[in-house]
Amino acid sequence: MKIKLDENLTLQIALQLQRLGHDVHTLDSEGLNGCTDSELRQATQLEERFLITQDLDFSDVRSFAPGTHNGVLLIRLRAPSRQELSHPVLDVFREENVSSWIRCFVVITERKVRVRHPNK
Repeated sequence: MKIKLDENLTLQIALQLQRLGHDVHTLDSEGLNGCTDSELRQATQLEERFLITQDLDFSDVRSFAPGTHNGVLLIRLRAPSRQELSHPVLDVFREENVSSWIRCFVVITERKVRVRHPNK
């Protein structure tokens, strides 16, 4: 899967996702740190990448309706310390069929994974 990690996620997550076989870009490696949400969305779309973020600006499913983008994974943890953040993300990428998430809006919490697919 082609992934773009938002700057609010650690390089460790990028490295571990790469070890799982994913093509991961970070905002830091592309010189996009501090870019606007609009610039991030545009870059993600141009590269046809799946965005992983904690940014609540990407949480409005009306603005990011499934099928209108290449995919968004929103991480919603109660206390997302840098250490604790990588575990749920990596667990999901090991246990779920993430390749089926292209063009979907996905939210993960401590308790569940919610996937909204594009209307068919």
